[in-house]
Amino acid sequence: MPQYAKGPRLYRRKDTGIYIIRDSGRGERSTGTRDSKEAEKQLKLYLAERDRPRGPATASEMTVAAALVTYANEHAPNVKDPARIGYAIEALVPFWGERPLSTITRETCRAYGRSRRKVVKQDSKTKEVLETTPVAPSTIRKELGTLAAAITYCRDEGYVVNPPKVHLPAKTEPKDRWLTRSEAARLLWSAWRNPESKHLAKFILVGLYTGTRKTAILRLRFTPNTSGGWVDTERGTMYRRGLGEADTKKKRPAIRLPRQLAAHLRCWEQSHGRWVVEYKGAGVGSIKTAWGTALAESGLTGTGVTPHTLRHTAITWAMQAGADIWETAGYFGVSIETMHRVYAHHHPDHQDSTVKAMERGGRKL
Repeated sequence: MPQYAKGPRLYRRKDTGIYIIRDSGRGERSTGTRDSKEAEKQLKLYLAERDRPRGPATASEMTVAAALVTYANEHAPNVKDPARIGYAIEALVPFWGERPLSTITRETCRAYGRSRRKVVKQDSKTKEVLETTPVAPSTIRKELGTLAAAITYCRDEGYVVNPPKVHLPAKTEPKDRWLTRSEAARLLWSAWRNPESKHLAKFILVGLYTGTRKTAILRLRFTPNTSGGWVDTERGTMYRRGLGEADTKKKRPAIRLPRQLAAHLRCWEQSHGRWVVEYKGAGVGSIKTAWGTALAESGLTGTGVTPHTLRHTAITWAMQAGADIWETAGYFGVSIETMHRVYAHHHPDHQDSTVKAMERGGRKL
């Protein structure tokens, strides 16, 4: 009896428990994971990469997974934060997987959004539901935006012709959540009094005084470098970008430091710190755990406070104190349009002349 090739399949190694992909005539490839669901995702991506057409394909010949794999392999390594693309692709693959690009319509994009509104985490063995997490509409929009970018990349590189349009959900209103001074004090104190999260207290101080974004804060050092920004404590200046780093849409201008923060930074530097925010002498990659603990201890859990709220808070406080809107936009790297749309109403002089004119009944002074 002739033996037929079994085709690509998953096999779990008995010695390590890690899943590998076996494909007759093509050898083996490790998935690098012991989780069966994650291994299945890797198998889908492998199939997409293996079966990708070598020449320009039509929308019915190229799968969504193939477009995403191409985008991840060729474009993602050249961006500032490839992990963001990876997170989006990880969410997209289970729904779109082996569907051809031609199946992308307004309705299937809506269906994807509905499938992401509740993410259910199950125990891999008992299948017991461990957690049901709602996904924000803005996250769904970003994920579909990654899909649109991947398809555009494949079109521009000549991998596919006449691809369909990805239909994004409407933009959500910008968040206007900011911390009152008492909330900020509670959050800061909760971080500082915990021996395991003093690094978070430093992060919070920098965020409140400068409105710098999370990733830029975590990359700050006390000496010039090429991978992130740095602080010149002698001149009282913060450089949010590393040496030679190109600027992006998320502006990172150099700024003067408020005197209170400058004093803190000098103390941190004198204690032989290399990173502005460090834990046990090393840089910090994530503050997720410490942030969640601080929120719980300060009573702010469930109030919509995220690390990015510190940026909103800093800009809001500046407006409430009567800062010039043009200087504030430059300091925080925010467009004037965003300042007027999101923050201007906090300014004490907001619409002042108009209100006074209306109070005079339209009469001139």
